[in-house]
Amino acid sequence: MAATVYYLDPLPDVGSTAVLDGPEGRHAATVRRTGVGERVVLSDGHGGMADAVVTSAGRDRLELSVETRTTANRPRPEVTLVQALPKSERSELAVETATEAGVDTIVPWQSLRCVARWEGPKAAKGVTKWRAAALAAAKQSRRAYVPDVRDLHDTRAVLALVRDTVARGGIAAALHESARKPLVAMGFRETTEVLLIVGPEGGLDDREIDALVDAGAEPVLLGPTVLRTSTAAAVALGALGVLTDRWDAAPPR
Repeated sequence: MAATVYYLDPLPDVGSTAVLDGPEGRHAATVRRTGVGERVVLSDGHGGMADAVVTSAGRDRLELSVETRTTANRPRPEVTLVQALPKSERSELAVETATEAGVDTIVPWQSLRCVARWEGPKAAKGVTKWRAAALAAAKQSRRAYVPDVRDLHDTRAVLALVRDTVARGGIAAALHESARKPLVAMGFRETTEVLLIVGPEGGLDDREIDALVDAGAEPVLLGPTVLRTSTAAAVALGALGVLTDRWDAAPPR
């Protein structure tokens, strides 16, 4: 079966002793009851992977001997999700499902119709929660790369991302129920990066759509049903997984 992945940054060299403590050590030693002689997979969250054997187990702490080191390839095309802030009860769900589906970078967006408002100290608190949710979901889904969660963006900053992506030859796709072009027709296999834009519960404002199109984004139709903002990205990422080579690899073993 696929191994549980524990995050440790930086990873020790082959032949060195790795110490897993803190929350990861607690989960491994106390929750999972990992004992001496068992094998685990360590990752630095940036693609580095290490196969290790437990040599000592204590309370909330493991010592391990690192036997091999590898580096996982990043999926291509690379996908950045611009996620309009969902309602509070669904906010972290959007991050969790997108992470499990393989997103590379997540950009929280304060769009016009967002019910949630990250203002003042709420912005830093919200980003911290999203980063924790991404880390937990990456661990659960045994990812070698933990998604990078950026600081809160306003619409002006999102438009700059669109322009930069298009200038590099990437695709900027804004999911919209009124779009005529289906996601499958976007030619994702031929590009190196995708900027995926998901609006809030109330949908994208017409002014936002116009501005996104002017910046180089293309409205696309995901399918015949209107999805919640907290699940739309995961469904789109699943489609990208089969439309490209992103899902060709297997979980670490």
